[in-house]
Amino acid sequence: MRLTNIAHLRLPFGRLVGYDVSLRGRGSELPVSFDQRRHVAAGARDGSWMALSFRLGGSVSREALEAAWLAVIARHGTMRAAFDPGEHGPIQRALDLAPGRWTEHPIGPGQSTTDALRDVLDRACTPYAAPSHRLCALETDEETTIVIGADHAHVDMWSMLVLARDLLRALAAAEAGEDPRMPVAPDFSDHTRELGERVDVPDDVRARWSEVLEAAGGAMPRFPLSLGGDGPHPERVEVRDVLDLDDSAAFAAQAREEGVSTLSLAVSVMTAVTREVADQPLRAVFPVHSRWDGAWHDAVGWFITNSVLESADADPRASAAAVREAVRLGSWPLAEVLRPWGGMPELPGMFAISWLDLRRLPVRIDAKGLDAQYVGATIRTDGVMLWFILDESGLHLRCRYPDTREARRHVGRWLDAVVRKLRGTARGSVSTTLRVDGSVFRVERATRGDVGDIMALLSGDEIAGPAESDEIERYERAYDLVSRESSHFLAAVRDEADRVVGTMQLSVLPALARGGVTRLQLEGFRVAEAERSRGLGAAMLDWAHEHGRRHGAELAQVAVDARHERSRAFYERHGYAAGQTGLNRSL
Repeated sequence: MRLTNIAHLRLPFGRLVGYDVSLRGRGSELPVSFDQRRHVAAGARDGSWMALSFRLGGSVSREALEAAWLAVIARHGTMRAAFDPGEHGPIQRALDLAPGRWTEHPIGPGQSTTDALRDVLDRACTPYAAPSHRLCALETDEETTIVIGADHAHVDMWSMLVLARDLLRALAAAEAGEDPRMPVAPDFSDHTRELGERVDVPDDVRARWSEVLEAAGGAMPRFPLSLGGDGPHPERVEVRDVLDLDDSAAFAAQAREEGVSTLSLAVSVMTAVTREVADQPLRAVFPVHSRWDGAWHDAVGWFITNSVLESADADPRASAAAVREAVRLGSWPLAEVLRPWGGMPELPGMFAISWLDLRRLPVRIDAKGLDAQYVGATIRTDGVMLWFILDESGLHLRCRYPDTREARRHVGRWLDAVVRKLRGTARGSVSTTLRVDGSVFRVERATRGDVGDIMALLSGDEIAGPAESDEIERYERAYDLVSRESSHFLAAVRDEADRVVGTMQLSVLPALARGGVTRLQLEGFRVAEAERSRGLGAAMLDWAHEHGRRHGAELAQVAVDARHERSRAFYERHGYAAGQTGLNRSL
């Protein structure tokens, strides 16, 4: 799922409407978590929200959407809670909510859809709004785009997925004429109450917090390079797709080889870069979730608390130990941990790194099919916040920092180095390496510069070769088409001298036939004559099969020329069996 910012969000032009529930009154007082208190005490302001957008195929009736949204609100207690200013800090109370009405939000002349949406969310999703969430719909003749926004005091990124999933379930029921109501989920206020009872913080946890804060100048960790200027500045937001699916798999394979998690290897990379550019350990605020008990997995609330990460050694195992320590340091109530500092000690330049692996969450939506995106607000800032999202399409990041000359230069240089090193680690991973008969080969995506070498391998086949052309332009045009589609992987297999000695084109083909099985199609499988009969072909085939599994393929298929007895025998030795008869004709 892509991370974006309201200024970067692309929305179709249409009718923008929002649903306003009715407030009948306030009820009993609810506990306030440390992070809620800190967030709400900063007062009403624009940009204190987070949102999630997704597109529904076709239009949807407002009546069904209203019924579904009311069912979501009834399911989650934090959606029926709001804050009031209090003499000694914010007070949270339960709300008595009732059905309301749809309101159209006009999009003025020259105003973009995203600007109109931002205005709506800035007004509705503030710390003291009651309630502080808003369901918006952007309606066109062809489709409806849904945006769920809420003040951060009541949600985290995991919660946004829960809200989207529950809304989709309730909407399906409502459109089918069924009751959209769902069982009530555990209430975040109970979690706050439960966590607040853990006051017996171990002495070593208190001591380690003190060490890290003192090393950072008596405050939460700050970005290691100057950001320029005093006070908050307009933000600059960078959104980058760091690793695609194949590189993410290679990075994960390298992490397994090192005996660490993917997160720990990423921390190792950031540690090395911070040492190189700033000659300092990596120190950062490190958000960790507090949904330790599975009972909270379907709940909505701010289940994220802050820890501190200090990684001084770029060795992956040392970085893994630093991550484990950060998780432990964040497992205790911050109100008690930070009591000696009178709360969270912050200075301008605070640096935070967030990591979310959506593949491991127990809550899923079809993010690609729905074109779902996490949407951040636009704010002024004096710190650096870095979010990593890992999903089925790869590793993505969003970084927010002050838009000053120094911050652009220093944060940009640090980010460039981190991305470069993450990609280099992936492309040098053990999963891209084939060890055959004492030799080492690398499997890489072919570049346009490899087309001539691949053309020579294809033409070198004694049976299929005569069908090839000697016009390289034809192959270059074909390469351009193949390389545009992520479902195709044209491999260049290189030897230790960096020569292309093998190639294969792997295509992942989803289909409805055979129960919707996804297939891996192998084409143009060639090994240089000098490398044949040494096991390279078998190693390439094993690699191809693993590539298919990563992309969800359950069946591998290959077409073999009927005259090519040796090729047929090769595939049969590796488990391939004759199935359907393939036919072809010229077009």
